[in-house]
Amino acid sequence: MKAVFTGGGSAGHVLPAVPVMRALRARGAEIAYIGQASGAEADYLAGEDVAYYGIASGKLRRYFSWRNATDAFSVLRGLWQSLRLLGRLRPQVIFSKGGFVSFPVVLAGWLRRIPVVAHESDFSPGLANRLAMPFLSVLGTSFPIERPRWLRGELIHCGSPVRPELLNGDPALGRERAGASADVPLVLVTGGSLGAESLNAVVRQAAPQLVQQCHLVHVCGPGKAKSLDLPGYRAFEFVAEGWGDLLAAADAVVSRAGANALFELLALGKPNLLVPLAKTASRGDQLENAAYAERAGYSLVLFEEELDARRLTEAVQDLLAERGRWTDRLAGFQSLPTVDILADAIGRFGGLSPFRSSR
Repeated sequence: MKAVFTGGGSAGHVLPAVPVMRALRARGAEIAYIGQASGAEADYLAGEDVAYYGIASGKLRRYFSWRNATDAFSVLRGLWQSLRLLGRLRPQVIFSKGGFVSFPVVLAGWLRRIPVVAHESDFSPGLANRLAMPFLSVLGTSFPIERPRWLRGELIHCGSPVRPELLNGDPALGRERAGASADVPLVLVTGGSLGAESLNAVVRQAAPQLVQQCHLVHVCGPGKAKSLDLPGYRAFEFVAEGWGDLLAAADAVVSRAGANALFELLALGKPNLLVPLAKTASRGDQLENAAYAERAGYSLVLFEEELDARRLTEAVQDLLAERGRWTDRLAGFQSLPTVDILADAIGRFGGLSPFRSSR
């Protein structure tokens, strides 16, 4: 079986696809990936046994910009390149993880009558997946949502893929890397790749108070780390290898509310404080993700417009004081075998036998 994967624009559109690729390769599938010619997707896939092909890609914007006109030509060029690539690669199925680079590949697949399986991470579909709805054979969703209006194919609620290495972290190694003793609560703060600056600034303001209650590990983002002369505070720009160890060591996590990060915390049963990006800085998807988690009793939420050092400190203190209750609530979260479900959905178009009974 041959399958083409696509998706890009951020790590969240690439990394969750990796365990699905690995599962299919373990069953003998041949995998190729189509991403941006000038994007970071190839870097995210470094070390994976996958052939990478770059295409032109224009950003899909939901607002007026003169660049929409020029980017439209990039999308058309990407469509032409995708048509040629798919003709040469001759895959039996395409898997799309969304992001603006995926749309020309999905459309080219439909034009070539190749089935397309897509996955949507957020509570409401992003623009690329919304545009792709009429061309999909299967749409898998992280959240249990109503059937999208323009979807013609099958809808399956499958959860969100979580990388196995995050589920098998070593808390002792995580504490060693963070320089934290075993008798002090460890709080991990991560701002993601978008909107990190405002959260970073408030965390630094709150750090002198927070380290009186915990050991604070602050993942700031590439180029954003600043050293504080403060015992009990440790800053990292980015953590790739060993991220699962830090998560395993954490007694509580402060995070933005991207769907991938949220489902990692739920799968690990980590008491968490979500600080979703405001609608002024996003399309509102993080607000929807956080609202779902709060309604289900899985997360404490602090909105961006309420964020300051005092409120952050109080929220973290409350989370630590009640972490036993939060852990009990999170024990009720049922992780779905997402990788198997998606691999089944993709594999059936290539004649692969099911990995499991996902019905």
